[in-house]
Amino acid sequence: MGYLLIHGTIITVDERRRIIDDGAVAIEGREIVDIGKSEELLVRHKDKEIIDASDSIIMPGLIDCHVHLAQALIRGCADDLALVDWLSKRVWVLQGNYSAYEGRVSAELCLLEMIKSGTTTFAETLLASRYGFDGIAEAVLQSGMRAALAKSIMDVSTYADRKNVMYPGMVEDKKACLQQALDLHARWEGSGDGRLSVWLGPRPLGSSSAALLKEVATLAREKQMGIHIHFAEVQEDINFIQQNFGRQPAQLLAELGVLGPRTLLAHGVWLTPEDIDIIREQGATVVHNPSSNSKCASGICPVPELLAAGVNVALGCDGGPSNNTYDMFWEMKLTACLHKVNKLNPTVVPAERVIEMATINGAKALGLEHLIGSLEPGKRADLIVIDCNKPHIVPNLNPVSTVVYAAQGQDVDTVFINGRPVMRQRQVQTMDEEMILTEATRAARDLRARVGLDLGPRWPIY
Repeated sequence: MGYLLIHGTIITVDERRRIIDDGAVAIEGREIVDIGKSEELLVRHKDKEIIDASDSIIMPGLIDCHVHLAQALIRGCADDLALVDWLSKRVWVLQGNYSAYEGRVSAELCLLEMIKSGTTTFAETLLASRYGFDGIAEAVLQSGMRAALAKSIMDVSTYADRKNVMYPGMVEDKKACLQQALDLHARWEGSGDGRLSVWLGPRPLGSSSAALLKEVATLAREKQMGIHIHFAEVQEDINFIQQNFGRQPAQLLAELGVLGPRTLLAHGVWLTPEDIDIIREQGATVVHNPSSNSKCASGICPVPELLAAGVNVALGCDGGPSNNTYDMFWEMKLTACLHKVNKLNPTVVPAERVIEMATINGAKALGLEHLIGSLEPGKRADLIVIDCNKPHIVPNLNPVSTVVYAAQGQDVDTVFINGRPVMRQRQVQTMDEEMILTEATRAARDLRARVGLDLGPRWPIY
């Protein structure tokens, strides 16, 4: 039987970048089987359940290519701090005291927020063993989302040139990390009708040795696994690599075999033209995290230069402490605005390019562009419906502009993933929202009390 969404404005992101007015999308099983004008599809698909998308935009589900599931529970724990203090005094201390229960509660909270703000696919970067990978994988499958989960891998407890700065509860053994990654890949790869994949998440140089990164690269090739790594995020990263290896970051990673079409380079703030050329040649993706990089004062990723060079650029929200939300609409707007003011040029990174970054570029980054990232017959039915009958959206004269500059995550009304409606009329069908919010509130309070950190405001509370 399936579903027929009608009377919407469709942003297809197909090869011709068509926008279909009064458009319709027909879904059977997990796939889109037809797309076009409503009057035509209503004749061809009389047997389907109709969903009226009048006054709405239908577009591909958003793809968040850099997520920390375990950080939703510590949202707002480290605001307005310098990066090393941010990590060593707050984030690592809290995460280093997690139980598997707290890891799963945090993941469920994050998944819920992503669904409710239109994200249908994501890439998690650093799942430490203590978070309970199996419980998190189960939560992802139950949610209906599509995901690449990366097991964290490390062998050094430093951050760049800061020796032994990592909180003891976050330190993991190299041999155990690698074996766990292999075991998890064998257990979970391709589960959920292909929605779940397992990647390798090496910590950056300073928390991983060059020898370990070379070993990870070899393992990735042998097992056809993706690699998700923080890269050139802060100036300290560059200084560390230059002082210890006499190389630029991309040059070194290329020599170690880390770069390739299924490599996600999160952040990529401090890149030279030479770095950009190497990344393009190797086919890797740079994941832009504008909210996180702005809030942590890390710098501004050279997105216009990357795009001009032909590098695939995707978007990411990062985590609860560095961004405070997992809403990709924030990332789209900030991406469009940040580079305009940085270049003093309102024409750089237009709204059309931003939507590509949040959809088809993200799909390409995950090796899934043949399945998701655009609305076309034969592709998986991963799509969202945005309610545009809102004061902050009307009039909706240009749907592309509306998505990037006016819409918000809370405007997403309906979400389909793999042909399944996981949210309808703002009600998530696959998760118990009330229970998740209650458990997350309690778990966050208990964690804070157990660790003994004062995470309140600097202003007095009476």
